[in-house]
Amino acid sequence: MADLENIKESLSRHYGKRVAILQSNYLPWKGYFDIIHDVDLFIFYDDVQYTLRDWRNRNKIKTSRGLDWLTVSTNGTRQHLIYKVGFTDAKWQLKHWETLRHNYGKTPYFKRYRPFLEDVYLGTRWESLSDLNQYLILQISRQFLGITTIFADSRSYHAEGEKQDRIIDLLTKAGASIYVSGPSAKSYIDEARFARTGVGLVWKDYSGYPEYPQFHSPFEHAVTVLDLLFHTGGEAPYYIWGWRG
Repeated sequence: MADLENIKESLSRHYGKRVAILQSNYLPWKGYFDIIHDVDLFIFYDDVQYTLRDWRNRNKIKTSRGLDWLTVSTNGTRQHLIYKVGFTDAKWQLKHWETLRHNYGKTPYFKRYRPFLEDVYLGTRWESLSDLNQYLILQISRQFLGITTIFADSRSYHAEGEKQDRIIDLLTKAGASIYVSGPSAKSYIDEARFARTGVGLVWKDYSGYPEYPQFHSPFEHAVTVLDLLFHTGGEAPYYIWGWRG
């Protein structure tokens, strides 16, 4: 692990510091971890407006009846910043644990991740959605996917401006040379203007992921990363980035 860190540091000095900025999501899909793996620094962007019916507080799972939502009950409104969103009660924790156990308990690797999930859902009382999401993403990255990317929180940079201006300010303060962005940001990023900042812009390509053995056909890519972990265990990184060679 230390050797990998040294290699990443050397590449960063030679090719520039690669940075990604994303809001924290609840148990995100594999593509979220793919972009984390692509960069040297990943910044949680949770000091922005909370969005309703979005990935902040929910994700999809596979069931025998088809796709289903795993949704956290929050007190969030459009007047909240993400990091200020809490929960209406703690009942969702037991419900989510039971839902995951019921739908994935017979997968090949469920037992491997059971202690971690029991601690998350049964052993911890969460007060903040942002804290929950960031903890899950960090632990899944480190413990189960072997990702060595550095994590940070946007609040520590005190970025200024709106939308693209704020992103540019955040990247500048983080010392970024290259910004790796999800394709949804194309709706508000002006590439020509961005180029004048001196920070390179790379659009993440989420296409081409190989299928893996998954319960309840047809195969579905757009589900929580837990689906991948439960079905493939230690082989999960191959199905996210390893297949590219």
